Amino acid sequence: MDAWGMPPRTTPSARQERVGTELRKMRDCAGRTTAEAAALFGFSRTKITQIEKGQYPISAERVKMLASDFKEGDAAYVEALAAMAEERHRGWWEDFRGSVPVGFLDIAEMEYFAEGMRTFQVSHVPGVMQTEDYARAIFSDLYPPLPPRLVEGRLEHRLQRSAVLMCEGAQPYSALVHEAALRMQFGGCATTKQQLDRLLDFSELPHVTLRVISFSAKGLIGAGQGVFYAKAPASRLDTVQLDAVGGPVFLHEQKQLENYRHIIDMMTERSLTESQSRDTIRLIKKEL
Repeated sequence: MDAWGMPPRTTPSARQERVGTELRKMRDCAGRTTAEAAALFGFSRTKITQIEKGQYPISAERVKMLASDFKEGDAAYVEALAAMAEERHRGWWEDFRGSVPVGFLDIAEMEYFAEGMRTFQVSHVPGVMQTEDYARAIFSDLYPPLPPRLVEGRLEHRLQRSAVLMCEGAQPYSALVHEAALRMQFGGCATTKQQLDRLLDFSELPHVTLRVISFSAKGLIGAGQGVFYAKAPASRLDTVQLDAVGGPVFLHEQKQLENYRHIIDMMTERSLTESQSRDTIRLIKKEL
């Protein structure tokens, strides 16, 4: 057990790691050592290192004490970071621990706590907007192939993410989808038509913004990758998640966040309007 009566985590979640990373960045900016930070609470340098790696929890009160000691002047950022440290919610995604990759759990956790989400996809429909058959076709086409049991586990997890994020009253969700993704026939023609109908249904939800980037759009920075941007209560705690062959990659350096905000803004400017996007989806479905 640790100093707060909780056992250490050997595999911290991305959110826990983020708290530790922010504390380390705060300490580095202040020019303080781990020994100096440890002295504030009267424990070892090792404990500070473990906190900064997300392996041990830290209370909101102690986050604020460290921030004060490090002379951090951004009050909104400190409050948001303290709230992040205090929240030890056991979310629905924990039921999938051991049956889907840890990175998928981290994505679900990030989505749960986000105050707004933006994504752009070039070759796939956004995961939370996928139908069961469309998602199954994608998971069944991975290399090396997944055993059927793992395919079903990932599928169930994805459908649960969709149920959480695509229901009315959920946090704002904005998706930019390239026309190429709409024309890719994962699972065949019938599955693609069903998927396009699902997109149209989701596009009518009040908290969802869906816009299509057509083939006629001018050059597009970032067209070769899928990106998910999660907004936090303080912009310094925003997170970018990139899809990669080896699993999700999380970025949170300030310059990276600024770059991806700019890229998504540029893509939005070059996309069709929401109404034009729905018309395009209907046209593509008609052409299938």
